[in-house]
Amino acid sequence: MRAHRSLRLRTRWVSTALAAAILATGFSTPAFAPVAAAQVVLPSLGDSASEEIPVGYERRIGDRIMRSIWRDPDYLDDPILQDALQGMFHRLVEASRHRGNIPSELDERFAWQVFLVRDRTVNAFALPGGYIGVHLGLIAMTTSPDELASVLAHELSHVTQRHIARSVGASKTSSMIGLATAILGILAASRSPEAANALIAGGQAVSIQGQLNFSRDMEREADRVGFGVLTEAGYAPAGMAAMFEKLAQASRLNDNNSFPYLRTHPLTTERIGEARQRLGPGVAKEPPHPLVYATLQARARVLMDPRVDALRRQQDLGSDRAQTLAVTPLEKLAGAYSSVLASTLLREWARADAVLPMAYAEADGNAQAKREVDLLAAQSYIARGDGARAGALLEPLLASDEGQDSRAVKLMLAQRALVPGPANAAQLKVEADRLQTWVAVHQEDALAWQTLSQLWGRLDQRLRAMRADAESRAAEGDLQGAVDRLRNAQKLARAGNTDFIEASVVEARLRELETQRRRQAEEDRREG
Repeated sequence: MRAHRSLRLRTRWVSTALAAAILATGFSTPAFAPVAAAQVVLPSLGDSASEEIPVGYERRIGDRIMRSIWRDPDYLDDPILQDALQGMFHRLVEASRHRGNIPSELDERFAWQVFLVRDRTVNAFALPGGYIGVHLGLIAMTTSPDELASVLAHELSHVTQRHIARSVGASKTSSMIGLATAILGILAASRSPEAANALIAGGQAVSIQGQLNFSRDMEREADRVGFGVLTEAGYAPAGMAAMFEKLAQASRLNDNNSFPYLRTHPLTTERIGEARQRLGPGVAKEPPHPLVYATLQARARVLMDPRVDALRRQQDLGSDRAQTLAVTPLEKLAGAYSSVLASTLLREWARADAVLPMAYAEADGNAQAKREVDLLAAQSYIARGDGARAGALLEPLLASDEGQDSRAVKLMLAQRALVPGPANAAQLKVEADRLQTWVAVHQEDALAWQTLSQLWGRLDQRLRAMRADAESRAAEGDLQGAVDRLRNAQKLARAGNTDFIEASVVEARLRELETQRRRQAEEDRREG
């Protein structure tokens, strides 16, 4: 059984546990509060501390944490949502670079990756080394890309301001393993008050109130820097103020622990007022592509709670009664999309097919919204083994400019080729070559490597399949698993496999990963 089974925060006591445990290990912001990185000119909130936590050391802490998160059942790699989220985050990172917020060392060493957590609560958090997590509940709660982008910009600004390095100065003796383990322990303790209390009891006595005061300074700094990044990236500046006001209203009306973001990012009337003052007259604008965002919201709502009773509720949003009660086209499209996806996950194809035309009708007139419905329909057809209908939708998407860069389209085409049935070697080879080109540029894409391994396996290319499987392990930080698989591939090659080029690649990659594994073990011993 995995030691860290969930990333979820559920109960009110967690905020105190986070503060105390993180302080005990040297962090002065909660684990799910933003942490990490640097700006060219930093306000004087503790600059001397940043020199005590080297950029590479901070990245290694983040990598260690992510190795456990990648194996957590609540970690979610949904290509459709991930494409949208990564595209939004990339725009913000580019804007931050343009504003001079990211010095070259930070740019080169940090991960700059955003990932999804299957959780109904409204939360987002940054980790050391430039990793940012987003709960599906946050996407489901926001009503425009501007609102979601404002949260990402805020988290990114905690990273570029390097708040974690500026907070750890008082804990120079804390080890990398200790810091990483503390955060992971808090993730696990979120399900057990007893575990959280044990973390607190094992730490040093620290003033939580002092930490909170310092955190407010960082929050205001992230607001200010994040607002500039948000507008530089082309999002409506009203998104940040609207998000603050929505969270503030939620905190007044809702006390059911669904908003951990409010506990780790305490709102004040001052912060809300400052966000409004930054707008100036007439700068707010209509969110772009609201129909597209409605489909992303709907997708998040369905995927964040996979229980059958929850899927049934989402499925009912496509009923005639629910569609009649829906007031706006956004609500109608979101309801129909939710219903089709829920029916697909429940494997009730007739229900999915009955509601799919409603989704197309509401998306009519918006090419990007129709594209999202096409992807949904293709997902449903692949799930039921209808590769032909899925291909008829995906091939035109791939031919478009947007489709050429779409990870979701490439992966779904590969999944279409893997649909059980008579093998089409030519189709399998096309998709294998396409994914091989993709992973050559995106070597960290574990899901693409896993899918590529299946494709090569179906083509009876065992050596390539084994290497792709090994690369998927390496992408998730499991260097031992990767080395084991490459050694097996090496044995296969030496037993008479004639693919000499691939055998050479296996040999070289094995040496490289063995070196990385030894270096990692040495760093763990030295810094533990």
